[in-house]
Amino acid sequence: MSKQSKRIKAVIAGTLAVVFASSVFSGTRARAEVPVAEVELDLPQQVKMVDAASVIAVKGAAEALEEKPDAVCIPELYSVGAAKALLTDDTGAKEAAKTAVGAIIEAEIAVEDVREAQIVSENEAEARDPEHFSNLVIADVDNFVNVRAVPSTDGDVVGKLYDNSAGQFIEERNGWYKIKSGNVTGYVKAEYCVTGENAIELAKKVGTRMATVNTTTLRVRMEKSMDSGVLGLIPMGEDLVVLEETADWVKVSIEEGDGYVSTEYVDLRTDFVQAESKAEEEARLAKEEAERKAAIAAAEAAAKKNSKKNSSSNPSAYTAPNIPGSGLGVDVANYACQFVGNPYVYGGTSLTNGADCSGFVMSVYKQFGVSLPHSSTADRSVGYEVPGGIANAQPGDILCYSGHVALYIGGGKIVHASTSRTGIVIGNANYRGVLAVRRIF
Repeated sequence: MSKQSKRIKAVIAGTLAVVFASSVFSGTRARAEVPVAEVELDLPQQVKMVDAASVIAVKGAAEALEEKPDAVCIPELYSVGAAKALLTDDTGAKEAAKTAVGAIIEAEIAVEDVREAQIVSENEAEARDPEHFSNLVIADVDNFVNVRAVPSTDGDVVGKLYDNSAGQFIEERNGWYKIKSGNVTGYVKAEYCVTGENAIELAKKVGTRMATVNTTTLRVRMEKSMDSGVLGLIPMGEDLVVLEETADWVKVSIEEGDGYVSTEYVDLRTDFVQAESKAEEEARLAKEEAERKAAIAAAEAAAKKNSKKNSSSNPSAYTAPNIPGSGLGVDVANYACQFVGNPYVYGGTSLTNGADCSGFVMSVYKQFGVSLPHSSTADRSVGYEVPGGIANAQPGDILCYSGHVALYIGGGKIVHASTSRTGIVIGNANYRGVLAVRRIF
C-alpha cells in the first residue's frame, strides 16, 4: 500500500459512527453522525486493511463496499476523495458503513452547494464593489481625526486622518477602527469615520478616479474610436481625471475639452488623501518653509539681475493688465501676463516662440530663479498647498487641473498656455475643476 494514497478509515465505537467529509473545493469539513448497531470486535484479529484501488472517487466508495459484501467502511475523506476499505465479518457494521457512505456523499453535495452559493455571493459583491471600497475607513469630520497608537483617547497621537481621507480597515476594537493609511498605522474613533457598506458611496464621492498615461505620447480622441480625430496630446506620466469609464475606453478631461482614451494606454486607479504621520507633517512644514525662503532669495537675486522687466520680447500687441498689490507673487503674475497672445507649442518652453502649459509656468518662474518641473502632474507637489484651495488663491499661485496647469493672477482669473488654437490667454480660474493650488513664495 502506497504511503501517499489517501484512505477511508473505519472507526466503530459504541453506538455512533462519526463521519467527516472534506471538500475538494473549500477544504472545509462537514460532520454527520450515523447511528449503528453496537458491535463487539477484536480489532487486531478481525479487522484487516485492504487497498481498494489507489484512488476511489467519493461516489465509488459505496460500489467498493458492494463488491466486498463483508466490508465495513466509516470513512474519513480527504481532498482528492481517495479511499481505502477496512474489512470485517460483521453484517450490521456493513449496513452502518453503507449509511455512512451515503451521509458522506450528501455532505459533499451540501459542501458544494455552499461553495456555489459563496461564489455567487462573491460575484455579486465584486460587481457591487469592484474596488473593495467597503474595506476603507473614511474620515467624516470637519477637519481631521487623530490616529492613536492604542484604542484609547489616552493613546499617543501618531498621525492625522483628514476629512474625506481614507485608510484600509484592519479590525474593530471597542468602538475604534484600526487602520493603515499611508505610512500611518493606528486607531481612529469609529464615530468619526465610515466603513463597510456606508464607505462604498462616500468613496465614489471623495475619491478621484485617475488615468496615468503609460505611452510616450497619448492621443486623446474625440470619440471612442481609434479612427476618431485627435483632440489633444498628453505626454507619458501625466495624470488625467476620469469622467466616465467603460471596459475599453475612458472619458477624460484635458485643456482642449473632454475626450476619450483607450484603457490600453493608461493605468487606472482611485486616489484618496491618506493620513499624515507626525514626523511627515513636521518634515513637510519644514521643507515647505525652507523652499519658500529659498524661492524668495532666488527671486530677489533675479530681480537685482533683471531690474527692468523684459517686455520687448513679446511680439504681440497685447497690453498686459496691471495686477494690483505687491510681493513676489504679484510680480510673477504681472510678468506672465506679458506673453499673452504668444503661441502654444506642445513640449515647448519658450515664452515667445511657444510653450505648453507646464513649460509656460516653468519658464515664468525660471525668470525669478525658481526651478520647476516640466509636468502638470509634478506641479501638484511643488511649493506648498494653499488651504481652502482656489478660494484663498493669490496672484502667482499655481492652479493644477486634470492634465493642465495655470498661473493665478487674482480676481478669479488665470493666465496659461491653453491650446494650439488659442495660445497663451487669460481666462476664468473656475472654468474647470481645480485639483490643487500650490504656492511658491
